[in-house]
Amino acid sequence: MAAAKIRLYVEHPLAEGNSIPLDRNQAHYLFGVMRQGAGGRVLIFNGRDGEWLCEISEAGKRAGVLRALEQTKPLQTPPDLWLVFAPIKKARTDFIVEKAAEMGAGRICPVQTDFTNSERIRQDRLQAHAVEAAEQCGGTYVPEVAALTKLDSVLGAWDPARQIMFCDEALAGPSSARAGVLGARGAARDPWAILIGPEGGFSGAERSRLAALPFAHAVSLGPRILRADTAAVAALALWQQSLGDWA
Repeated sequence: MAAAKIRLYVEHPLAEGNSIPLDRNQAHYLFGVMRQGAGGRVLIFNGRDGEWLCEISEAGKRAGVLRALEQTKPLQTPPDLWLVFAPIKKARTDFIVEKAAEMGAGRICPVQTDFTNSERIRQDRLQAHAVEAAEQCGGTYVPEVAALTKLDSVLGAWDPARQIMFCDEALAGPSSARAGVLGARGAARDPWAILIGPEGGFSGAERSRLAALPFAHAVSLGPRILRADTAAVAALALWQQSLGDWA
């Protein structure tokens, strides 16, 4: 029996013997693009019940049905880590969301800062990118992409139990604080967030407010100022290596 190579995210509950209906887009992808038919095998997950091997029981141009055979992976939840970032150009914002989902962020929170160029996002489109990233990377969990919210409002409602790794471009340089200091400030199961600024950086007022918060820890990502999308990936990797499920 050939191993299943196609993975799909579904909303339906998963258990042995369950029938899972496919929507029109999923049916088109499976039967029109991937040329699958009745009897084919597919891996599916819903973010709650792990990954399941399914058999295609009905295949049509606009719909289809899968039957769950057996669980192949349990649900693997990521660390309690949020990525809080200022949206940038469309393709680069898509990149940040995709990489955050791949690298184990539990929640993705776009924020509007003083220097954020983008005043709106397509939350549904970014959520779809998170789903696609989880499908491709073998994950069983899909992080929620929150609505765009002003950074001031986010910080005003912040739970002080959640630490913030504040990536401050003003600290870039050979003798600045490094993200490695996080190892002395938290444990693997503590809730954390990574905060990445916009292309223009944080304003002086934002930097001062963050510096006054006892749960915000300003760090540098190295001797050079990174682009926002690069900074997101670098920060996620450093945090995961120090406190996350890579350690």
